[in-house]
Amino acid sequence: MAGKIKRMIEEILAERSKGSEMLAKVVRTKLILKGIDPAKFSDLSDDDPKIIKKLKKMMQVAHPGNKKPCMAIKIASSEKDTVDDAVNELMESFSRNNMKMIVYFASSKFDPHEISARMQSAFSGVTVFGCSTAGEIVSGRMLKGSVVAMAFDVESMLNVKVEVVENLSKKIDVTEAFRSFERHFGETADEMKPSRYIGVVLVDGMCGHEEKLMDEIGDKTNVIFVGGSAADDLRFETSYVYANGKPYADAALLALLMPAAPFDLIKTQSVREMGAKLVVTKANEDTREVIEFNNRPAAIAYAEALGVSVNELAACFPSHPLGLVIDGEPFIRSPTKLRGDSVFFQCSSVEGMPLSLLELTNLIEDTRDTLERSREKLGGISGVIVFNCAHRALELEYKNLTAKYGEVFADIPTVGFNSYGEQFIGHMNQTATMIVFR
Repeated sequence: MAGKIKRMIEEILAERSKGSEMLAKVVRTKLILKGIDPAKFSDLSDDDPKIIKKLKKMMQVAHPGNKKPCMAIKIASSEKDTVDDAVNELMESFSRNNMKMIVYFASSKFDPHEISARMQSAFSGVTVFGCSTAGEIVSGRMLKGSVVAMAFDVESMLNVKVEVVENLSKKIDVTEAFRSFERHFGETADEMKPSRYIGVVLVDGMCGHEEKLMDEIGDKTNVIFVGGSAADDLRFETSYVYANGKPYADAALLALLMPAAPFDLIKTQSVREMGAKLVVTKANEDTREVIEFNNRPAAIAYAEALGVSVNELAACFPSHPLGLVIDGEPFIRSPTKLRGDSVFFQCSSVEGMPLSLLELTNLIEDTRDTLERSREKLGGISGVIVFNCAHRALELEYKNLTAKYGEVFADIPTVGFNSYGEQFIGHMNQTATMIVFR
């Protein structure tokens, strides 16, 4: 029998979107990131059992509206050298009365055990979580060697639950985490409304398993999970997520938030398509290696698309990444190195995935415009959490634009960090993903 895949896709789109074009776009994006392009399947398509297995994991969710007031959000930062001094400065900035949740991002110069334990003990009874960084962001400034934090009281954050998924290198299974969410919030994952909940995901940026993790999360719910990969100030040795007063490596932190006001989940990447298409025809997903583009050695095909020699290709990586473009939105895959004729990326691509050759545009203007559109959509902004790619931070430093980027957030209560990869439905690079609160 043929055409089953097409029918399953149509059923998934109908059940999960409930007539919402925005949710339909989210679901299509999830499918394409899995290597399942709905446009490629017809009533005559073969019933590939591997694809059918992936589709069976997807579940039905709903998406009603949400209208709530603005939120009272507080931010704080410290550039002190010791954990005690830094945390004490944060404590002085925050009133602990009625505090519900604190999210923080800390330079890897701080001992992971000390910073996680001290933050939890300083704000006892509060849900406290965060991660290590490659630079920190706070309203109006880009910092290094600091701790930045955002606090929500019980009126602003109605509910929150944090779970840690450990041992990602052995097995990625978020089932228990979602069971815990379901018990805590009193509804099943397929009942959770994307207009009511925010998913935050922070993951050890050295584990290399973000794609599979986001795939598993996407199969559980239509609540959108946004976040970044923890970093270690560009040492590329060990990065940590922080929860329960402990540091975790080879792990992911999943937080499910129920804010008291409307929110917007956005991403911005300052690139445009150059026209050339490189289809992944042979790849090793586990190592993020592309062996062939367009049935030719990957490095040769990539270099020819750019009009350079293979010897010049690596120098072009920062300014000319590749991206999976879905409905005009690029999901960037940043190349990192060559090995023989293979190209290695910081984000994996499945075989059959069409990637577009990209070039950089104006990072400052693109970010400002994206935030302004979100402000207009929400009717105001009371706070932003930003997960900014370390590639973008390096680009800003090279172009001497770091201060100007910080100024984009000057009039908004903002915290964030420079990450080793970004999460928004899937995993990507050279992007800023953001949670914007009204």
